[in-house]
Amino acid sequence: METKTRCAWCEKDDLYRDYHDNEWGNPVYDDDKLFEFLVLETFQAGLSWYTILKKRDNFRNAFDQFDYKKVAQYDEAKVQKLLQDEGIIRNQLKIRGTISNAIAFLQVQEEFGSFSKYIWGFVNHEPIINHLKSMSEIKATTAISDILSKDLKKRGFKFVGSTVVYAHMQATGMVDDHVADCWKRTRVAP
Repeated sequence: METKTRCAWCEKDDLYRDYHDNEWGNPVYDDDKLFEFLVLETFQAGLSWYTILKKRDNFRNAFDQFDYKKVAQYDEAKVQKLLQDEGIIRNQLKIRGTISNAIAFLQVQEEFGSFSKYIWGFVNHEPIINHLKSMSEIKATTAISDILSKDLKKRGFKFVGSTVVYAHMQATGMVDDHVADCWKRTRVAP
């Protein structure tokens, strides 16, 4: 049986390992996928990523396959329905924030042509490859996530503090924080 050395955070179970191996740190340029991660990361604020990952399919179903055009149109009846959905995190502020984020997402697309062009502009459209020796070197925020967080808030986004934004940057490959001995890190060896 093949064994792979991975970032230590993902060794909890197969769900985490699969996410690490197939998604985390892979560059995402598709607006639909970027919105999905934005929704999931904002719901993760104050909770563990594992909690959100386990509920990911429930979130997908509850939020119309993460269709931001539909989410932007949600009314009070839909908010109340989501508040009754036991499959997701039933936080009223986060649910309403997701609707606000969908509206802001559409406005960013209008201004920049795509959300991808906007957000990737903060890293000059290239992933930042960090050369980390251990998990203890991974930061919760950076100067770039601080700037991006501030800009997102200015544009009306909710639940986008610097820590959430940096987690989004890691998840969508804007930043590669795989540690040196991780099999995924070796694909872009220094």
